[in-house]
Amino acid sequence: MMRKKLEGNGMWESSRMMLPEHKVALNEYDREMKKRQRIDLDEQEWEDISRMVAESMQHRVEISVRMFHITEMLTVVGVVNRVDQLKGRFMIDGEWLLIRDIEGVKVEDV
Repeated sequence: MMRKKLEGNGMWESSRMMLPEHKVALNEYDREMKKRQRIDLDEQEWEDISRMVAESMQHRVEISVRMFHITEMLTVVGVVNRVDQLKGRFMIDGEWLLIRDIEGVKVEDV
């Protein structure tokens, strides 16, 4: 009977108990696996982003900005109010966002 428990995954399948440390470790592993990596944009993509941000600010055009977030896909939609090159940020509808976190921009269809 003991031989059967040790075959394959028998040891874990027969055990109904999980130590708190194991649960914490599994949760931490799950969080690590869900983390996103930053994408690197080339010079052409940054030029396109810059042009669309300027167009939004000058002509009050609504844009959709895909922003980096460590665990989720984040999109901000609105009109660019200000750009602060010195601090590397821009404002959409009263909220400051970091320029370096931009992953993509598109003009919203009206």
